[in-house]
Amino acid sequence: MDYVNEAWRLLVELRGRTPRVHCITNDAAQAFTADILLAAGAIPSLSLAENEIEAFVGSSDALLINLGTLDERRLAAVERCVPMMREAGKPWVLDPVFVERSKPRLMLATTLLTQEPTAIRGNRAECAALADAAPVFSAFLSEHASSVVAMTGEIDVVFGGAQPVSISNGHSYMAQATAIGCALSALVAAFLVTGAEAPVAVASAVLVWGVAGEIAGAKAGGPGTFRPLLIDALHGFDEETLKAHARIEKGAQ
Repeated sequence: MDYVNEAWRLLVELRGRTPRVHCITNDAAQAFTADILLAAGAIPSLSLAENEIEAFVGSSDALLINLGTLDERRLAAVERCVPMMREAGKPWVLDPVFVERSKPRLMLATTLLTQEPTAIRGNRAECAALADAAPVFSAFLSEHASSVVAMTGEIDVVFGGAQPVSISNGHSYMAQATAIGCALSALVAAFLVTGAEAPVAVASAVLVWGVAGEIAGAKAGGPGTFRPLLIDALHGFDEETLKAHARIEKGAQ
């Protein structure tokens, strides 16, 4: 598998399709997540309103469930929307934000794992908490998994294909600015709409994100200027940039 060429092909496909991605995400991430989806070529929606959320989700191509700021509105939305996506056969992504810090949140995440998300995107602490709490999570780290796992950190690892894939792109500012991981989870959802096999789509999203982060980080004066530059880097992303910077290899590191 030539992941670099495939990642570029899928980004072009995404831009041509302009998929609709509904994001049930946290308050701190909403605007930035929407901007990132728009920069990638997708169309975001964020409503939690009881009288319209089913209409938005039903007309979306993918769904993001982010467990940050987990209030009653979001809990109700999750309960209504995940079954809708499963019944429609559309991709949905779970972002288990801070499950290592909250037992109720961890319990919800383990329940959602039984609903077989198309992909799970979490950092190493979140993934470790899920592995301790839910035996099924360990099964997702195999080639026959029903869900793909993107475990992000200094080196990102994507599990679920024939073998794990490690991606060494990124920038230190990505750990110092709010909602960077949350926005990546939304980008993963957008890439899943391309119709590529889920492990390839997820790895492609993580690779594009890491390279865009490097480009933005090289220009930024600090975390405060990094986020808008990341939006610009994703918007202006091209094949030459990807091929010049991509660092991806088979196997977990």
